[in-house]
Amino acid sequence: MAADSIADLGLELAVLSEETKKVLDEQLPPYWSHGNPIDILGDADVKRYEMALRTCLFDSNVDAAIVLYTPQGAASPKELAEIIVTMATDRRKPILTVWMGESDDIREARAIFYKNDIPTYPTPEQAVKTYAYMYKYQRNLELLYETPAELPVDLSPPKNHLKLLIRKALKDGRRMLSQDETDRFLDAYGIPRVRGALAKNLDEAIMIAFQIGYPVVLKISSPDIIHKTDVDGIVVGIDSSDKLKEEFERLLENVRKKKPEAKIEGVYVQKMLKKIDYELILGSKKDRDFGAIILFGLGGIGVELFRDFSIGLPPLNQILARRVMEETRIYKTLSKGLRNGPPADLRSLEEIMVRFSNMIVDFPEILEMDINPLAISDGKAFALDTRILLDPNASEYSEPYPHLMIVPYPTKYVTPWRLKDGTEVILRPIKPEDEPIELEFIRGLSEETSRFRFFQIIKDLPHEALVRFCNIDYDREMAFIAETREGDRRLEIGVGRLIIEPNRRGGEFAVVVADKYQRKGLGTKLVDMLIGVAQEKGLESIFGIILPENKGMIRLCEK
Repeated sequence: MAADSIADLGLELAVLSEETKKVLDEQLPPYWSHGNPIDILGDADVKRYEMALRTCLFDSNVDAAIVLYTPQGAASPKELAEIIVTMATDRRKPILTVWMGESDDIREARAIFYKNDIPTYPTPEQAVKTYAYMYKYQRNLELLYETPAELPVDLSPPKNHLKLLIRKALKDGRRMLSQDETDRFLDAYGIPRVRGALAKNLDEAIMIAFQIGYPVVLKISSPDIIHKTDVDGIVVGIDSSDKLKEEFERLLENVRKKKPEAKIEGVYVQKMLKKIDYELILGSKKDRDFGAIILFGLGGIGVELFRDFSIGLPPLNQILARRVMEETRIYKTLSKGLRNGPPADLRSLEEIMVRFSNMIVDFPEILEMDINPLAISDGKAFALDTRILLDPNASEYSEPYPHLMIVPYPTKYVTPWRLKDGTEVILRPIKPEDEPIELEFIRGLSEETSRFRFFQIIKDLPHEALVRFCNIDYDREMAFIAETREGDRRLEIGVGRLIIEPNRRGGEFAVVVADKYQRKGLGTKLVDMLIGVAQEKGLESIFGIILPENKGMIRLCEK
């Protein structure tokens, strides 16, 4: 029962090491199960339970143990409970217990577990479910504060022309953009797509097909048609101009018969992928409670049939994008490949998801958007079909991000600047990806500078502490770093931080500059930027705690 529940919840039974098996072979009767689950047999006494549990907990392959007791054999339920309490005191690994039955001594044994904060349950399924929750909770915390890798994603692509495009569409009474228009969004955000263009007539279709090369696919383009296959609005495998001429008119005729009231903008001519290994979906939709959400999963025509998807909240970074992918069943196939097929380029998929997330962040006007399918061919991803549905109420928005639950990275503060000696720096808000250069910066401070900033000499910080510095809520605090380059290396040379008090009337600030770059105007600039943020947030005052001997910082504040 426990093993079945473990499999059902996506966990794995530990594979016992050879050393563990050897010890158990020596200590247990010869007809024990010789594997996991470990059946120590019905005549097991307390010592046999203790030996088996202790042996397993020392196995590096084992992350936790569930001890199951049924009222049979030589072991007393209360005596065994007391032994397990003693073994669990060091808390090296989680121990969960299942004492089955409802006799008085079973209840008394459970009371011993309750008193000593050891999880205990009457059935194996409940224990396994609890461990699954524990594992997911710990995993979520680790993922939440894992340091993301730097992805080559442009945080501020050109988008004003796209805002105008949306405004014109809404003015014309259109809520759905054409495939040709959605291509502009994909291109602006660097999301790879299969080449294609909109043809208003047959001559344009022939010219487009000649430019992109055969074979091609024809797709009807209409704001009134969401699912093209429902109206026979797609023709594939067109390998010549003669075939194109024949199918072009037939496509239009079929659509007019199936949906005569639809406004037809033209026919989208697209290069045909000869080989597609996987079909995925990447989409977004506004939820009433959570704002814009992002969906990833198995796509194509099976998207509603298999319902293999997961969701996340924008903005996504590399770690969050990978996490969303990992929560789908298709992820294992993507990472390993199907049969002899190549695995997907997961790094490229992460980048596409981050770019897609940035687009959703930038456009509260998007009510729904999906790329379906996002095709994987020879490991690479390409958008095949994209749909964007506009929010008719978008013009009423007054806040910058009314559609988001989480405040995105504040790109408006990114500022190029020069020190007094001409050194070029970028001043910008800190982000989780900056953990490595933040650690290097702290390690490089002189003892005096470190003491002035932290009131003690700090030369190293664990990941948990660095997370607190780099993974911040931009609504409640701000940290600006000054970044420069030495060759190909990114260097952090200064940081200014403002933490807003809970009453949102005041805040505490701190500034530190690398010794080599002090007395070059950087500290003054950072304090000035923090004052600007404090004014923007409506604070009445900000303060810093400064050691009396830190004359330079005192003079800066006086200035």
